Amino acid sequence: MHRTISAYIIAAKRTALGRVGGLHRNRRIESLTAPVLAAALEDCNLPPERVDEIIIGNATQGGNPARLIALAAGLPESAAALTIDRQCASGLDAIVTACRAVADGQADIIAAGGAEAISTAPWRIAKPKSLYQLPHFIGVEPSMMDESEEPHLYEASEELSQRLNIAREQQDAWAFRSHLKAENAREKRKFVGEIVPLRSAPEEAKDQSAAAGAEPEYFSAEPPFLPPQGSLTPANTSAMHDGAAITIVVSEKVWDELGRPPALRLVASVSRGVPPDNEAGAPMEAMKKLYDRLEGFNPKDIGLIELSEASAAQAIAFCSSLGLEDDLINPDGGAVVRGHPLAAAGAVLVVRLFSRMVRQQTEDRLQFGVAALGAIGGIGVAALFEAT
Repeated sequence: MHRTISAYIIAAKRTALGRVGGLHRNRRIESLTAPVLAAALEDCNLPPERVDEIIIGNATQGGNPARLIALAAGLPESAAALTIDRQCASGLDAIVTACRAVADGQADIIAAGGAEAISTAPWRIAKPKSLYQLPHFIGVEPSMMDESEEPHLYEASEELSQRLNIAREQQDAWAFRSHLKAENAREKRKFVGEIVPLRSAPEEAKDQSAAAGAEPEYFSAEPPFLPPQGSLTPANTSAMHDGAAITIVVSEKVWDELGRPPALRLVASVSRGVPPDNEAGAPMEAMKKLYDRLEGFNPKDIGLIELSEASAAQAIAFCSSLGLEDDLINPDGGAVVRGHPLAAAGAVLVVRLFSRMVRQQTEDRLQFGVAALGAIGGIGVAALFEAT
């Protein structure tokens, strides 16, 4: 089995996720993320001036928003700042990069995560090919760069559902169960301590799209994105959202200094490319590669998998291809319920693992958990973490 890395995630926080143009519609990326970073540092009793570096995943802002966030959060001007863009996988990549940098002795304390303020991100406009054409807007993902109205985002999941014969009814049922899981988690206050309200208002403490009281009829009534035979709909897919998620990664020296608080440690991580037309299958291929790297490790020891699914079809295929029980995946609801904050999505997964494996300690405490997701263009990323 891989040697667990000597870097410790001792705090993990996030915002509530808001629909584009919704909850966070007026928040720039630094005002969205800096309060989360401050809350995470306060959670582990570390002052901002001790942070050596900040690493942020982001896909829409341009420039180096990690530096903007660092200054807004009161980090020292000497703190290095790095922004990573691997689209949806960027936030998870940022955390993995931080863990490896700390383990290699490059820093003692790194703030790492992902942030997307799509509502206030700069517009991107394509240059006309000639003087006789007008410029047009470029979407937030590369596949949305042409002028077609067709929702490219769902084509790969639609192809996957047809290839594996995943019926519309199965997808709607998965999405409905996800809403029930999320509602149960809210009732049991499982998001308390995880979500940082950015102002004193009830809506700031819950994901905007995770509406209570969803009924099966709502899912069956939604029209497909790709009529007439399409099975993916707004109700059984994840939509773009604004949000930020931050972790604090420290060295063993700092961990000892703080009294060895409960933490997560990175065991192994992988990334794997697949053909772009098999983009929806990327998380499954990443998981298979992860299993291959963990020589002598029993995959049955993994007690939790947080998957940022683009669609219910992708989640169903993920379970089926790996022989996993449905309840192992997203026990408090997944991205189909709470939304998909693009480059912050992978960081949200790690925050969710931290809540389930560290913050909410129980007698049957989970030891191993996985964060997995796919990125636009056909890249799958998966990381195994251990509670310590």
